[in-house]
Amino acid sequence: MSDKIKTILIDDEKSSLIILEKLIARCCSNIEIIGKAQSVASGIEIINEQSPDLVFLDINMPDGDGFEILEKVDKRDFEVIFTTAYDKYAIKAFEFAALHYLLKPINSEDLKDAIDRFHEVKKEDYSDKLNVFNENKNLDRMILPSANGLSIIDINDIIRCESSNNYTTFYLKNNEKIIVSKSINLYEKILSDSHFCRIHNQHIVNLKYIKKYVKGRGGYVVMLNDTHVDVSEGRKKDFMTKLSKYAMG
Repeated sequence: MSDKIKTILIDDEKSSLIILEKLIARCCSNIEIIGKAQSVASGIEIINEQSPDLVFLDINMPDGDGFEILEKVDKRDFEVIFTTAYDKYAIKAFEFAALHYLLKPINSEDLKDAIDRFHEVKKEDYSDKLNVFNENKNLDRMILPSANGLSIIDINDIIRCESSNNYTTFYLKNNEKIIVSKSINLYEKILSDSHFCRIHNQHIVNLKYIKKYVKGRGGYVVMLNDTHVDVSEGRKKDFMTKLSKYAMG
């Protein structure tokens, strides 16, 4: 990433775009605004074209909402700061792994705090950590970049992982749920040397927390927390082999 943070502003109100642009120019000299949009459709288009580092994203728009943009872009490899006049969206914003959440009217201190958070996240050389984890056959902990920063978890506490677009949700033994803006394919690689198995395109399960397997074309498993998780027909054979080996110790 260059010294400048390549940034896109998306808001249906032109006046809000102007105010935010002026505030950024006054407070954040390291931000380079590379595009602006005023709708869901144009927002998706400009993100796909420009590949930003950061997006300031309004939630309410005439043709949908900001969450829809994140669901439909080709690749989610940028950070998001949601902007809205309504705090009722805060929980959903963080479920989408937002870097920050700013209430309008946005003030300079909140904006600076959001950009500071961006730098803190980028300081964490996450890719290097993942490479270390992949080489470590005795992996027992991992780092997850979540909405509030970085969560360090014991992999033995993971019951299962579930994919949704470019996000992965971790379900933990203590009923905690952590949503990460990374592909489940990445975590399949990281967990491949542990007691985990990819049983479906959308699901990785911890074999130690399977209570029961129910037969079917692919069948499904019942997890420790009584969640039913489908086994795809194409992954059934590999799953049954790994489950048998695990059960045999």
